Amino acid sequence: MPGTPENPTPDTVDVLVPWSGLEREHGPWPPRVRAHVWDGLTPDDELPPEVLDRTGLWVMPYAVPGAERLLPRLTRLRAVQSLSAGVEKLQPLLPEGVALHNGRGLHDASTAEHALGLVLAAQRDLPRWVADQQSGRWEPHFTRSLADCRVAVIGYGSIGAALERRLLACEAEVVRVARRARPAENVHPVDDLPRLLPDIHIAVLVLPHTPATAGLVGEKELAALPDGALVVNVGRGPTLDTDALLAETRSGRLRAALDVTDPEPLPAGHPLRTAPGVLITPHVAGGSASFRPRAERFVVDQVRRFAAGEPLRNPVG
Repeated sequence: MPGTPENPTPDTVDVLVPWSGLEREHGPWPPRVRAHVWDGLTPDDELPPEVLDRTGLWVMPYAVPGAERLLPRLTRLRAVQSLSAGVEKLQPLLPEGVALHNGRGLHDASTAEHALGLVLAAQRDLPRWVADQQSGRWEPHFTRSLADCRVAVIGYGSIGAALERRLLACEAEVVRVARRARPAENVHPVDDLPRLLPDIHIAVLVLPHTPATAGLVGEKELAALPDGALVVNVGRGPTLDTDALLAETRSGRLRAALDVTDPEPLPAGHPLRTAPGVLITPHVAGGSASFRPRAERFVVDQVRRFAAGEPLRNPVG
């Protein structure tokens, strides 16, 4: 069988995966595959040196801080599979010649659901109703709605498309925005934001953190939004200027619903935590029950591709 740069043809293929029992749930590994398990939480020395020396594909544990410490010890590594959609912090750490693949698509449903939940919670005053329940108050009033709102999805990729489907089901109008214009898909470039934002009721950021997106939505962009607009961030915290957002929310002019912040974790005493009209969740949008089964199927498929010398999905250029 011919090899590839990611998978020279050996007698066996050693892969490192984050979960045990994958073969029980999804069928046996190909005959040539030797799968080893490391969850990122157990000590590194539980991995025998010969496993570290032979591993060609590493499927990294998801959301385990510091897992990248294993990289220098994987001397024959050819490919890394991240289960995160965003890999901007991992990419510079990879040794030369090691291919990187991300988890694009695995978090679409979870993140889109959470973004929709944040929007609905903010529009329908759910934090107020929770506080009223706990204090014994019964003070009904009319709230905002999502129906008939114009929502800008800024960072229109696979997650943005998943969110759009949910927003349309709630009778909202969606304005698609991405780094570059895609006229065939009715996607505006980010350069159009100054023109678009004055007519936007809800702006949802689904952006990776790159040099081009750092602070992309700042003082000028927030000032362009109409009074009472809602800013939602489920991408990366640094894409939204925290100081500018704090100024707008403290004044009561804008509202915010954030799953990611800058800094992150947000310090306990940070003023954004108590700013009026601000709802914060601790970077959990991608972590729902739908993730693990989808990730397992994806990992098994990637391992089989690797063993067969086939191109892996989701390459990061």
